[in-house]
Amino acid sequence: MRIAIIGANGKEGSLIAKEAEKRGIEVTSIVRSEKKSVTNDYLVRDVYDITSDDLKSFDAVVDALGFFGDMVKEYVPSTQHLIDILKDSATRLLVVGGAGSLYLDPQHTKQLYQQADFPTAVKPLSEQMGKALDLLKQSDINWTYISPAADFDHNGDLTGKYVLAGEELTVDDNGQSKISYADYAIAMVDEIENEKYKNQRISVRW
Repeated sequence: MRIAIIGANGKEGSLIAKEAEKRGIEVTSIVRSEKKSVTNDYLVRDVYDITSDDLKSFDAVVDALGFFGDMVKEYVPSTQHLIDILKDSATRLLVVGGAGSLYLDPQHTKQLYQQADFPTAVKPLSEQMGKALDLLKQSDINWTYISPAADFDHNGDLTGKYVLAGEELTVDDNGQSKISYADYAIAMVDEIENEKYKNQRISVRW
């Protein structure tokens, strides 16, 4: 299996690359500078410079891009660009999503980021990530969007365990919604290999 990871130099992208290589998957990093590549194979591209030809040889592409500050507005158009170049392609797109767009009710009328106590600093990004998910749902490509738990801990332990859920926020027996970056990476590579959730958004927590 061959995969590409866009943003493989980021905190989550690098862990996904490491986990995939550990399982014998061929990984190509798509980064903006060769100095930032975490794998031997890489393409130097801005997301908007990636073409259909760049991706056609891969079984799957992981979108692990991170946008912050004024760049948050690029989340939706960058997703649309990936949809456009993967149209009529067998290559699958997997997205490192956010928790803010998870629903709080079975009717899917209330989302986490819409709540009054949601952190103001990350609200714009959560809203944009939710809109990007809507684009995927309206598209014809083969995609899977994986949301982490509400508490997405970069420094959290690698346990090798996680609980799969759907589009609604779920918690453990202590009322916590949490997962580490390392265990999220395991969940992502599991889905890359198993292909169980085509054209769905799923979520993972401890």
